[in-house]
Formats: sequence, C-alpha cells, structure tokens
Amino acid sequence: MFLGRIRRTPADQVEVVAWREGGELVSLSGLGGPADPVALLDRFGLERLTGEVDRLWATASSLLDESAVLFEPPVATCTKICCLALNYVEHAEESGLEVPPSPVLFFKPPSSLTGHNRPVVAPARTRHLEHEVELAVVIGSVTRDLPAERWREAVAGYTVINDMTARDLQLANIDRNVPWDQAKGFDTFAPAGPYLATVDEVPDPQALELRLEVDGQVRQRANTKQMVFGIPQLIADLSDGMTLEPGDLIATGTIAGIAPLQEGDVMRATVAGVGTLVNRVTFRTA
Repeated sequence: MFLGRIRRTPADQVEVVAWREGGELVSLSGLGGPADPVALLDRFGLERLTGEVDRLWATASSLLDESAVLFEPPVATCTKICCLALNYVEHAEESGLEVPPSPVLFFKPPSSLTGHNRPVVAPARTRHLEHEVELAVVIGSVTRDLPAERWREAVAGYTVINDMTARDLQLANIDRNVPWDQAKGFDTFAPAGPYLATVDEVPDPQALELRLEVDGQVRQRANTKQMVFGIPQLIADLSDGMTLEPGDLIATGTIAGIAPLQEGDVMRATVAGVGTLVNRVTFRTA
C-alpha cells in the first residue's frame, strides 16, 4: 500500500490518499482522524487499513489523478530527520574521506521537508547545489533502546528522500572545522515522497536499486545492499539513548555520483519498489 498526503488546490486541507499503479488516487478522508499516514497505520493496523483501502477502491465513484494534486511530504509530524553520512563506500571514496568505523549522524530540521513536484529553492548565499538520493525509513512507533534484531517493530514504511546539499557552504565549514548542518538544512532541502510505502510493499529494504536522473541523465545508481551499516544497525544505534518518534525519518545515506545542479534542472530520485520523487531546482539571486 502506498499512502500520500495531498492538497487538491493550495487552499484545500491536507488529506491522505492511497495510490495504485496507473497514477490514480483515492481519498481516505472518510476514515476519519488526522491527515497522517503514520497515524492511520497506528490506528487501524496494516491488515485492517489495507482492507479499508480495498473497500474504498471498490466503491469510489470518482478517483483523483496524481498529476492534478499538490503533494505534501508523506509524514504529517516529524520531530527530526536523522541523516547518515558516508554510508556507502564509493560515496566516501568520491568525497576523499574514509569509511567511518561506526554510523555518522547529522540532522536536518523538519522545516527542510517539501513534497513531490515541489521546487527545491537554493538560497542566494549558495551557488553550488548537489543532489543525494537516499532510502528513508519512516518510524511508526515511539522507539528507544531497540535491539537490532527487533528493528522491524519501529518501521511504518519507507519513502524516497533527496538530501540536498549546498556543497560550497559545507566544504567551507569543513575547512574551518566547524559544523556544516546549515548547508543541509535550508527550507526545501529535504524533498521526500511521493508516498509512504508500507512494509508489505518492501519485504527486503536492503535489496533496492537507487537511481537519480537529472534531465534524463543518470547520475547516481547503486543498491541498498551496498550500505556500510544496514537498517537494523542504524535503528539500534540511533535509538540507543535517543527517542525516535512516529513520523521521524532516517535518511540512510547516499551513493556515488553527486554532482552540481543548474537552474531549472529536474531531478528524478527513484528507489525501486518505493517510488520516484521529482523536483525542479531554482536558485534565488537576492
């Protein structure tokens, strides 16, 4: 099941929709509750919610076209975006850095989230923007001190995230030996979506092809099986002393192929079996 958050026009309230192949959406607003896929999964459970969605598909008198709606990020509430650095060997090598002996964590603020088909807007202070396609784990329950073998208990599903980076600002801060979080945390620098793919859609998240295209040219391509630290270890490490909340995202690291973007470039970030996230780049000049 693929669950998203959309508006029909900019002024409309956000609603949860289910997607099926072909680009058709059905609204789940009749199920009641908040416009939050994670909350719906918690309220109904996956099996019951799947049955409710199937019933709505069968009775819907009108369906929505995904090309005619405005997408919001697929999580309604997110307290933190936990991002992993250098979690693929080839990306570490292209960055001229060593593979870390343990997971390296940084954060993006929730205010950096934006949706599918929304613009990524680089502030005037940067002229060097780069893409980083990643698989994101969506946390489904309050999680702390969870052993690696129980990692699935924490997961509501998966989505695509593009870890946008102002590379000139990041490298300048690295040279000064100061934190570089700001280079990652500007508004729109965490496009995510289009949908939350529930766990039944992704039986093995460590066997998914990642790909990013810019205007049809493939720049990044690899597989999640190449992660240095897999999802069980990441969840165990992150939840060791830190509470993960429902709707929090774990961006599991990018792959080799990062490169600069230009004004008007269209990025297509794909995680096989999860979705394709599309965003256009624009640079502010003042």
